[in-house]
Amino acid sequence: MTLAQAYRKQFGKVSFPFRIYDANGNRTYIELSDRYWEKCVYDANGNETYVEDSDRYWEKYEYDADGNETYFEDRNGHWRKREYDANGNETYYEDSDGFWRKREYKSNGNETYYEDSIGIARGSKQNQSCEGKIVEVDGKKYELKEL
Repeated sequence: MTLAQAYRKQFGKVSFPFRIYDANGNRTYIELSDRYWEKCVYDANGNETYVEDSDRYWEKYEYDADGNETYFEDRNGHWRKREYDANGNETYYEDSDGFWRKREYKSNGNETYYEDSIGIARGSKQNQSCEGKIVEVDGKKYELKEL
């Protein structure tokens, strides 16, 4: 029996969407019909950490102390990991498809270096110039320029 069905049994009627919220105003449960529901769990900072629906599809999230998503995973085995610098800029990304990227930033937030698993690189890393280097992506050659 779903929550909406239990509510209908006790109080005689219910309208859809049927929603339940926690004390912080986060939607923790919703039913869109007698057959479809979704529940959500939040951490102490109000970040959604787990979602599951009536089809048993689920997603899990993790966050750093600043509220940046650091990990995602779902029922189908897809996942992604992220890392951030002190300013909240994404410095590393990796996913279950094998794609990854690395980034570096100046203190003002401007990106100074980018590199990924496809072979794209731009900027300079630790004073090593990329200027003039050639990278090949999908059979096309590209000459790198400094930012």
